[in-house]
Amino acid sequence: MKTSRIALSLLAACIASTAAAADVPKRKSGLWEIRTQMSGMPAGMPGQGPMQMCIDQNSDNVMNDASGPGGKPDCPVMQIKPGAGKMTIHMVCRDGGTTATTDAEITGDFNRSYRSDMVTRFNPPRDGMKEMKMVQEARWLGPCQPGQKAGDMIMPGMGKYNMQEMMKNPQMRELMKGQQAPR
Repeated sequence: MKTSRIALSLLAACIASTAAAADVPKRKSGLWEIRTQMSGMPAGMPGQGPMQMCIDQNSDNVMNDASGPGGKPDCPVMQIKPGAGKMTIHMVCRDGGTTATTDAEITGDFNRSYRSDMVTRFNPPRDGMKEMKMVQEARWLGPCQPGQKAGDMIMPGMGKYNMQEMMKNPQMRELMKGQQAPR
């Protein structure tokens, strides 16, 4: 489970960090289906399969504000190169005693669908992982469903929770800090 929390933390930091850049397009508000495949993850773990996320600009900003132990990721290198239908990202982040170098390519758009291919290298290895590869495919499903609010995430086998509410919880912030403490 540690590996999946690390991967999800990195994914959140990557999405949040790129969303903070002025030249990166923002995702269309509404309900998104997101499929994530990560190398090295055991089959049948909770959270595998497509998740759904109800977003608006404010809920994505909450992820940005809460992605690191002090509220922001410690990423001294952040290079974003937008192009026609494609964006490349190179970032170097410090996470406890580990430096994570991520290279990602995002194709598509943030109105209907996009695909992200990401490779992260850990130096020194994090929880035995030297490298993690992640592919994320997202598609806009339409407006959020009745009863859903911005920040709601539904993950297979893990149920529904609201990212905005979780990030306000002091215990969750401490858990995230603990997750990023030196190993």
